Amino acid sequence: QVQLVESGGGLVQAGGSLRLSCVASGMIFRLSTMGWYRQAPGKQRELVATITSGGSPVYADSVKGRFTISRDNAKNTVYLQLNSLKPEGTGVYSCAKEGFPRYWGQGTQVTVSS
Repeated sequence: QVQLVESGGGLVQAGGSLRLSCVASGMIFRLSTMGWYRQAPGKQRELVATITSGGSPVYADSVKGRFTISRDNAKNTVYLQLNSLKPEGTGVYSCAKEGFPRYWGQGTQVTVSS
């Protein structure tokens, strides 16, 4: 079965950086479009970025120029580099295998202090 395991979250000051990782198994990773999502406290989950099997990224307007999504097919891993973090970037970040159905990881907490 598909399994997605995120890591790399933590507490960081505003303006700081984090790198999130998501290791996938039980799927043909190199053929899959992958996504990162964020759920802030009291809000709905929102799309942060996606990356196609060919490596083409798409970003939410709120993170363009600050976040970078990438993938390493040899390691079955998708990354999200978070730079210039803002307090509103606080939330649980989850990776997903895009498609029908969409598969989710358990998420990793990112807390940005002001």
